[in-house]
Amino acid sequence: MPLSDRDRALLDFEARWQRHTAAKEEAVRAELSVTPARYYQLLGRLIETTDAVAYDPLLVHRLRRLRDERERARAQRSSVGTASAG
Repeated sequence: MPLSDRDRALLDFEARWQRHTAAKEEAVRAELSVTPARYYQLLGRLIETTDAVAYDPLLVHRLRRLRDERERARAQRSSVGTASAG
C-alpha cells in the first residue's frame, strides 16, 4: 500500500528533527495535529513498512538502528537488574 500524505508528512517531519526536544513536541502538535505519544506510535509502525524504506531509506534505517539500540540497552539493564537481585 503506497504511503499516504500523512505518512510522508511524518517521515519528512522526522527527517527535519533529529533530536527529541520540547520544541519538537510542540512542533508535532502544531504541524501534525497529534500528540507526541501518538506521533511516535505512528512513526514506529511506519518505519516497518517497505514503502517507508523506499521513500527515505537513510532515515528509516537510522530510526530502526536507534530503536534497536534502545531495545538492546533496555534488555541489558533488565538482565543486569535481575542478575543482581538473585
